[in-house]
Amino acid sequence: MNTPPLMQANIDDKVKQYWLVLTLIICFCGVVTILALPVIIPLVMFASNKYLAALSVTLHERKLSVKKGVFVKVEKSVPLEKITDISMIQGPLMRLFGLYRLNFETAGQSGEGALVTVIGIIDAEGFRERVLAQKDAIAGVVKSDVPKPQIDDPILASVQSIETMLRELIEQQRSSNKG
Repeated sequence: MNTPPLMQANIDDKVKQYWLVLTLIICFCGVVTILALPVIIPLVMFASNKYLAALSVTLHERKLSVKKGVFVKVEKSVPLEKITDISMIQGPLMRLFGLYRLNFETAGQSGEGALVTVIGIIDAEGFRERVLAQKDAIAGVVKSDVPKPQIDDPILASVQSIETMLRELIEQQRSSNKG
């Protein structure tokens, strides 16, 4: 089922300048690379244009979709209920350009680091808050008024939760039949 997106993130064009300055800093670290700057600068600008054209970050009702890649296309869909943290990172060079890197970390991911990382979302803090608000909104829909039992076995906890809901449904039917 394809649901319409709730919000589309816009990527700041300053990311290209950030990557260019970062590349220039790296290039100036080596004498040999300084000679290659006439080739490297247009190559970085061309590659960054292609990369940003292929990059999209979309918030849906229940998931976050990230598409990126020029040669190797990657699409990651992260269920909102699995997101445990959205960190905003801004190094000194990023601060100069007013950019942030958002790291979307999830429960159950293997290894260190974020599952999804995006640099340059316009109004990164607003986008982060919107994703967290949507995560909370669907958590409210998924959660019921039935208290969750504090049991270490998830299967037993699920069975007890189902039993509680069935008891409530039976009580509702009984009370509606009496009325």
